[in-house]
Amino acid sequence: MIGRLYIQSCRMSTMTVQSPQFKALFTEGLKTLTDLFAEGKYELRIAGGAVRDLLAGKQPHDIDFATTATPDQMKDLFLSKGIRLINNKGEKHGTVTARINEQNFEITTLRIDLQTDGRHAEVKFTTDWEQDAERRDLTINAMFLGFDGTLYDYFNGYEDLKNRQIRFVGDPAKRIQEDYLRILRYLRFYGRMAEKSGVHSQSTLDAIKENAPGLRGISGERIWVELKKVLEGNHVNHLIQLIYQLGVAPHIGLPENGNLEEFSRVCSQAVHLSPKPMTLLTALFSHPDGVQKLDLRLKISKEEKGLALFLLKERKELTAEHTEREPLKPFQDYVTDSRETDAHKKVCELLKYQGEERLLRQMEQWTLPRFPVSGHDLRRMGISSGKEIGRILQELRESWKESGYQTGKEELLNSVSRSQNAE
Repeated sequence: MIGRLYIQSCRMSTMTVQSPQFKALFTEGLKTLTDLFAEGKYELRIAGGAVRDLLAGKQPHDIDFATTATPDQMKDLFLSKGIRLINNKGEKHGTVTARINEQNFEITTLRIDLQTDGRHAEVKFTTDWEQDAERRDLTINAMFLGFDGTLYDYFNGYEDLKNRQIRFVGDPAKRIQEDYLRILRYLRFYGRMAEKSGVHSQSTLDAIKENAPGLRGISGERIWVELKKVLEGNHVNHLIQLIYQLGVAPHIGLPENGNLEEFSRVCSQAVHLSPKPMTLLTALFSHPDGVQKLDLRLKISKEEKGLALFLLKERKELTAEHTEREPLKPFQDYVTDSRETDAHKKVCELLKYQGEERLLRQMEQWTLPRFPVSGHDLRRMGISSGKEIGRILQELRESWKESGYQTGKEELLNSVSRSQNAE
């Protein structure tokens, strides 16, 4: 829902914003920055996602700035005032980062893309704000905000934001061909902003289908960042189904014949439990080889890969051990016997996968009890053989587990004494 903005309409391209979130941006560091650019007679505006968030009544976490000043002009401006510059890697594409009052300010020169290969662009600097907006991906990300509150909206991004409509700026195919990752960015923002699933323009769907092979040239790390955000948003089942319908799946590491029926089932019973992205994604796989291929393509983390392999193995085996009398015990026993430090978290994700909300809440509150007997205790009883100590400890652990982790140290050691006396 769009927040209250205190907006006075001027004309289609501009309006005035004076929201509490906007006013909260004005730190001492930002005042120094705006004064400096005003002194140099360069235009400076807030750009992109921060504008979108402010219009939606949200406080932006990251703020990007756009300016008519070139990188060299910005450097001269900052260095003349003794302001430190950091992270100059983005300078080739027009970005300079300045450190003012313990804040980093990332400012990018307005630019147009002269030539793109679907991953990188050769850019030319400009002073035309509309040209810069035209090269951006979505209308809701193509707005600028002046520090007097003036909103500059060249492609009706604010109307799309109010209507929760996700549209490419101009021709969808052209925007995608400039950077094929925009296919996933479109899906990600659709899941984040759209009110209903399945409301896409045919031209957008056609452009995605036609250009899906271009994703082969995008690094796995970049794809995984966007795909995780798709899986964390709304309309997850619809969007993954769409990824398959439009032929995107094989180019981003997903199994060609993903189990969409299982994915739909897991989504319907797990999505309200805040599962991890990999928990949902695992539903598409039927064999560990698919996870290995996904890892090769997307460079997923060791923890994410381990979770997927665990879910594949245990989604049937472990849950099949349920009993009505002790439904949580198989999961507790797994954590108790496991040497993995994240076993408890994995089991919770399995319960989300299966939609076992009641058991999940119980498992989240359960903490692994400490086994009360040690080898030292047995040595004090006169048992010296390491092999014998190991065998007894294992038997005691099984007895302790069968009691629901309730049997205490004294009782366990008494059972050892009775066994020795019987012998």
